[in-house]
Order: sequence, then structure tokens, then C-alpha cells
Amino acid sequence: MKLIDQFLDYLRLELNYSQLTVSAYRADLNAWADFATGNRPETLSPMDVTTSDLRLWIGTLAAEGISVRSIRRKASSLRAFFRFLMKRHGLPANPATGLTLAKLPKDLPVYVRPEDSARIIDEAREEDAEAPDDFTLIRDHLIVNLLYSTGMRCSELTGLLDVNTDTRKGELKVVGKRNKERIIPIGPELAETIDTYRRLRDASPSTSISPLDRESPLLVTRTGQPLYRRLVYRVVNRTLTEGNVHASRLSPHVLRHSFATDMLNAGAPISSVRQLLGHASLASTQIYTHVTYSELKNNYQLAHPRALKKGGKYGN
Repeated sequence: MKLIDQFLDYLRLELNYSQLTVSAYRADLNAWADFATGNRPETLSPMDVTTSDLRLWIGTLAAEGISVRSIRRKASSLRAFFRFLMKRHGLPANPATGLTLAKLPKDLPVYVRPEDSARIIDEAREEDAEAPDDFTLIRDHLIVNLLYSTGMRCSELTGLLDVNTDTRKGELKVVGKRNKERIIPIGPELAETIDTYRRLRDASPSTSISPLDRESPLLVTRTGQPLYRRLVYRVVNRTLTEGNVHASRLSPHVLRHSFATDMLNAGAPISSVRQLLGHASLASTQIYTHVTYSELKNNYQLAHPRALKKGGKYGN
């Protein structure tokens, strides 16, 4: 387990991986170590592991009904771990590169239709005007608005600093994966909503922040603490449920998908959307082009008279 601990320190301290990512690697490697040693991980000898040893674990996971996505992630954890051993401890070859894995099913991202997103944002503005002193209401509406209007991740939202939120310039500086910073522009309407929230936040001793504290978060709880992931999830899920949004998932990441899909449907270049989302490569953004094409195809089938077959069935 010593080598696994060294690897996790390497991810955290040298590669600046997030705590969530490091925890996922730890869980995968600890599960493999338990299997490989019969629940005696202290006896693990990673330098002696073969591809056949790893295939046995992968086959066992598949037999247990573990999803293809989870198995591929665990295999990726193994490959990264053995690459580390090659780099730092002289392992001659990576035994995980010989693993043959099932292909991942191509699931399209879940997103909210633009008319539903617009309705939710508009209704939130009306409710804010009717209850201008309700801190929690206005903050929760701002959470949803920020996620949808900027496409930022939930972790980026909870880590957004007040000092990095510039409503005069109309831009936010967020810290993404591997501590990479990027600038996201915001419109006047969202900037006005942020200013309204700030005035309400700073009017109360329990939630106000010091303008001299450069580490203060923009968004806080009713007791002045930084937001946490579960609270954000609850806010988004409740808002979309009450807004009668019908989707297989109602989570913060669905709003990120919605941002990207709406941007592409409106004609934004895919390279610009990639930068706004903070994707490392264009390949990660290209999945949204499949979503927009699917929507285009559906509209064609609904609208064009030659798209119909006998009996009212839609053609392909």
C-alpha cells in the first residue's frame, strides 16, 4: 500500500488533482489491492503484477454486474498507477495496457430545453422582486442562473470567490480541473442579479464578508459558510422539479449540458464553447454536436411532410 499512497500524493501534490478525483483513484486501487491479496493489502507487490492478474479482477467485476463505465474507470486507475511505477520506480512495462475492455455506450448528455430554462429564470426574477429581502430565495435562484448562464461545474461554483466576480467588467474567473483558471463573460442581467444578492448578503452580520478577505466565497449559506455540493444539488433538483422540467436527471451538471447545447444551437463556434466549458480538448465538447444534430433531426421529422411514412411513422 506504500506505493499506492505515494501515487496518490503524486496526483494531489504534483498534478494538482482535486480531492474528489484522488478519492476515486484511492477507492479503485484499494479495491484492487484487496482482491489481489485476499483482503491483505499490506502484502501487495505491485512490481510483480502481470496482465493476467489484472484480467482476473476485471473479469470478476464484469461477472458481478459492474457497469462498463465503472470497469473502464477502474482500468484507467490501474493504468495511471502503473505508469507512475514506470516513471518513478523503474517498472519495465505497464501490465494494464494489455487489458481489453468493452466499449462504452454513447449516452447523449441530458439537457433542459431552452424554453424551460428561460421560463425558470424569468419566474425566478419575478419571485425575487416580490420577496427582495429573502436571502435564501434570491441565493438559490442565483445558483441556478449561474450554472445555466455560464456552464460552470458545481465544484467551480462552490469555489467561486467574491473577489473573482467582477460585475462591472461582466466576467467571472473560475478555477477548473487541475487548478486551471479561465474567464467566463456574463451578461448585464446576471450581473444585476449578483449585485442584488451581494447587497442582501452583506446587509446581515451572519452572512456578510470582509472586502479585504480575498478568499471569501461569493455564495454562502445562511450562517455564512461556503456552499457545499449537496446543497447545490438540492437547490437545482428542487428548482427543476418545481419548474416541471422533464429529464432523466435534474442535477447541476444538466444545467452545464444545457448551456453548451443552447450555445451551439444558437450558432456559437465549438472552439468558443470548449473554452467557456474549460475542456482540455475539443473531443470533450464534440458530444454536444450530437445533441444538437439529434434536435435538428427531430425538428425535421416533425415539420417536413416528406419525413413521414405511411401510418404516421417517422422516417430516418
